[in-house]
Amino acid sequence: MKKPLRLLAVAVPLMATLTACIPSPEDLETTPVKVQTPKGVVTCQLYRQNRVNWDRAIDFPATKMSVPEADNYCKQEGLRRLKR
Repeated sequence: MKKPLRLLAVAVPLMATLTACIPSPEDLETTPVKVQTPKGVVTCQLYRQNRVNWDRAIDFPATKMSVPEADNYCKQEGLRRLKR
């Protein structure tokens, strides 16, 4: 019984430390940007310049486009900025 308790005593603080080192998307947010599209303005929440898979729309003309379409515009904007 002592060995599992020792392992637990080491594992819990180790996991807590490692979890604290992993950034959440909120930690990497930039100032939102507005992108002009043929269907209207999309406001994008971009993240780190080298990571566009989290980029997403936070405001868009919902009557003219879907969420995936708006998010795609934001990912395109993130890629455009990445290539600069």
